[in-house]
Amino acid sequence: MADQPKLRIGIDVGGTNTDAVVLDAADRVIAKAKRPTTRDVTAGLRAALDAVLALVQEGAGQDRITRVMLGTTHATNAILERRGLGRVAVLRLGAPATTSVPPLSDWPDDLRAAVSAGAAIVPGGHYVDGREISPPGLDAIRRFLDGVQADAVAVTSVFSPASNEHERLAAELITSEYGLPVSLSHEIGSLGLLERENATVLNAALYGVAAQVTDALVTALAERGLDARPYLAQNDGTLMTVEHAARLPVSTIGSGPANSLRGAAFLSGVADAIVVDVGGTSTDLGVLTGGFPRESAAAVEIGGVLTNFRMPDILAVALGGGTVVREHGAGPDSVGYRIVEEALVFGRSTMTMTDAAVAAGRTPRDAQDWRERLLNGGHDMSAGMSDTLERALAVADEMVIDAVDRMALGKTDRPLVAVGGGAFMLPDGIPGVSHVIRPEHAEVANAVGAAIALASGRVDTILPAGDSRSQAIERVKEEAAARAVAAGADPAGVEIVDLLEVPLSYLSEPAVRVHVKAAGPLAR
Repeated sequence: MADQPKLRIGIDVGGTNTDAVVLDAADRVIAKAKRPTTRDVTAGLRAALDAVLALVQEGAGQDRITRVMLGTTHATNAILERRGLGRVAVLRLGAPATTSVPPLSDWPDDLRAAVSAGAAIVPGGHYVDGREISPPGLDAIRRFLDGVQADAVAVTSVFSPASNEHERLAAELITSEYGLPVSLSHEIGSLGLLERENATVLNAALYGVAAQVTDALVTALAERGLDARPYLAQNDGTLMTVEHAARLPVSTIGSGPANSLRGAAFLSGVADAIVVDVGGTSTDLGVLTGGFPRESAAAVEIGGVLTNFRMPDILAVALGGGTVVREHGAGPDSVGYRIVEEALVFGRSTMTMTDAAVAAGRTPRDAQDWRERLLNGGHDMSAGMSDTLERALAVADEMVIDAVDRMALGKTDRPLVAVGGGAFMLPDGIPGVSHVIRPEHAEVANAVGAAIALASGRVDTILPAGDSRSQAIERVKEEAAARAVAAGADPAGVEIVDLLEVPLSYLSEPAVRVHVKAAGPLAR
């Protein structure tokens, strides 16, 4: 088997289903499966993994599987549910300039109570041009940490994207003298002190969750005799090693929508498009630009907390295949992963949007019996019920049309790629797009996106705009490439895929904000 082409598995955990696919060396889907997502998430992951392994075992053999890529909702669920989060000592290097707004001031009370082990603002930080505000208050850091019990420390220094020197000094002290894991803001967010601090604290609070996820994945692979290297999906549609994810778990929060967008680009062969991913509980819309997700320019709210790390520009609509239909409306509640136990098309008694679509003749290619079961089964399809389903579908179509219009930003020449298990619900004609593409394997596009992803690294910093600018940008490119390699990329294949310069006004010395992203295929 050693000379045979290798295989890889992509897994994506959604709110309703957990999807898994197996791709061969030519990027062909040779096995796929959908299994209901379970309350503890991990059981659904194992079930989907077992399902595709059974298919592979019938064919080529699982000893050829060398990589497993996972996109997961573990981190998101932990924040939303305030569950499993670690206690974080929050340390800001910015006194005396940043004392008017204490750390976590804008957090919901319950989340702050679950996460904060205490907060302090000590001397340190830099101006936007890299000059030091004051020397780092190392003794003040010791006094603060001597008085708290924490699982991790989150360190945020003023303008650390311009100079991370003080954050690194603080991390060296904390690691050597207290032995605690440290989350550093310059590795996570961009400019904007409070939002970057928030993201850094969330990252530190997720260390325990990340350990549970990686342990569960590694254990699941070992139990099944898979000698495969595991990776986790990131917010931008790229991958990172489990070691990298253990340090930056907050980077996994937007991985689900990003996987869908990358999978849609791969399956359709279209690099610039609107993507509509219809799941069981919600519909996510995003935009592909050059084959990658368009990123949000606005602050991203997670669990009631504003952050500023890079996330795909996603519009979520409370509409999915499991959305409950009633006489006077639909949703926003959904039967979710219980759809096979409740929907009319499965012989149950709850009207859902899946039933509305099937009644109108919109049926998945591999489920032609649904319509016959709906119309000729044991249901009393009265005129009233038919009218209710028809009205619900009309409302759903309007919701999709409105959402597409909001994401298109006036540009109407792009196609729409329909993916997700509920993609059959979408009409063939949608105003605001050139045409609708329904690629093969669209129902598992998110898992495909995880399987084909690259590894990446990025740097967001401030540089002088003078004669040294060119040399400084080259150094930033090298740092971004190094971060991509640390995330799992092959050094020989890393390329700079995004470079953005924005001049900064009203400074004593000319400066530019530079954002660089490097990406490359996974190391062999």
